[in-house]
Amino acid sequence: MDLQLHGKKAFISGSTAGIGYAIAEALCREGASVVVNGRTEPRVSEAVKNLSQLNSGEVHGIAADFSNATGAEKVIRAYPEIDILVNNVGIFEPKAFEQIVDADWLRFFEVNVMSGVRLSRHYFPRMKQKGWGRVVFISSESALQIPAEMIHYGMTKTAQLAVARGMAETTAGTAVTVNSVLAGPTASEGVGEFVERLAKEQKKSKAALEKEFFETARPSSLLKRFAEPAEVAAVVAFVCSPLAAAINGAAVRAEGGVIRAIA
Repeated sequence: MDLQLHGKKAFISGSTAGIGYAIAEALCREGASVVVNGRTEPRVSEAVKNLSQLNSGEVHGIAADFSNATGAEKVIRAYPEIDILVNNVGIFEPKAFEQIVDADWLRFFEVNVMSGVRLSRHYFPRMKQKGWGRVVFISSESALQIPAEMIHYGMTKTAQLAVARGMAETTAGTAVTVNSVLAGPTASEGVGEFVERLAKEQKKSKAALEKEFFETARPSSLLKRFAEPAEVAAVVAFVCSPLAAAINGAAVRAEGGVIRAIA
C-alpha cells in the first residue's frame, strides 16, 4: 500500500532507537523526509547513517535534550516547517508511589508531556495555515490502565491523550489531524535493558521473565509477548498518512489487547 507520504517532512522526537527509530524507518521507507532526534550527536549520527542506507526519503538529524525547553527551541530553530510531528520521546522508571518525589513528577511531566506541547505549539498552527498536517502523540496502554509500579509515568501518558484530543477539537473542517497511539509493552531498547538487568538479578532467562511478566503484570494481554517496535511503527505510519484522514482526535490502540474495554 502506498501511504502517499512522498514529499512530506516528518520530525520524530526520541528516534535513535526503539519505537521512535522504527517510526522514522517506516516513514522513510514510504518516501517521507525524516528528521531523527536523540540526546547525543553520536547516537543521532548513527541513526542517520543507518536510515540513509534505505535509499528512500531524505534523512536528517538533530541532537536535542527535551528535559527542558531548550530542546524544543533548538529543533524549531533548525526545522521551522514540518508536515508531520511525532511526539515520541519519553522516559519511564518503576518506583513505588511513596518514593516518587516532587522532582520525579516534574521531570516526567517535562519530558513526556511538555516536549510534545512545546513542539506542537509551534508546528500545529502552521499546519492549519498550510491546510495539511499530522500530529501524533505516542502514548501507552498505561494511559488507561495506570500501572501501580510507575504511577508518575501513567499520569503523563493520560495527559498526552487529553492534550491530543483538545488539539484535535480545533481542527474541524481542516485537513489536519491530531491523534494518540497507545503502544503496549514493546521490545524497545530501554525495555530490553531493563528486562535483561532484571533477569540477571533474578537469575532467570529473558524468555522466562517475559513469560512471567505477561502472566502477572499484564495478564490481559492477548499478544502474550513484547510487541516489536516495527509493529507499533506500522500503525503510526498509517495514522500519519493522507489515507487516515478520517482518524482524528482518536486514541488508536497498538497495545496487544492489554486493554479490555471496547470503548
